[in-house]
Amino acid sequence: MNGARVQVTIDGRVVVVPAGISVAAALAIEGVRGTRTSVSGQPRAAVCGMGVCQECRVTIDGRAHVLGCQTVCRNGLVVETTVSRDE
Repeated sequence: MNGARVQVTIDGRVVVVPAGISVAAALAIEGVRGTRTSVSGQPRAAVCGMGVCQECRVTIDGRAHVLGCQTVCRNGLVVETTVSRDE
């Protein structure tokens, strides 16, 4: 990567991340504990990083169940998870 950065919105919060990284990586960098919650309420996050486990599903630009590990961040991308960010 050449140091370029892009602006994305994660759960209503605008952040700047390195261009070319996946949404799952951006979520990890920004301290998001997971992308959704399990039946018991525990946060679930990317496990495999290659789209097999389906644990990184998020809503991107209003489209539900998109794999965060398979989606590259771009300017203006809006990501919604069901797990709150660590503060």
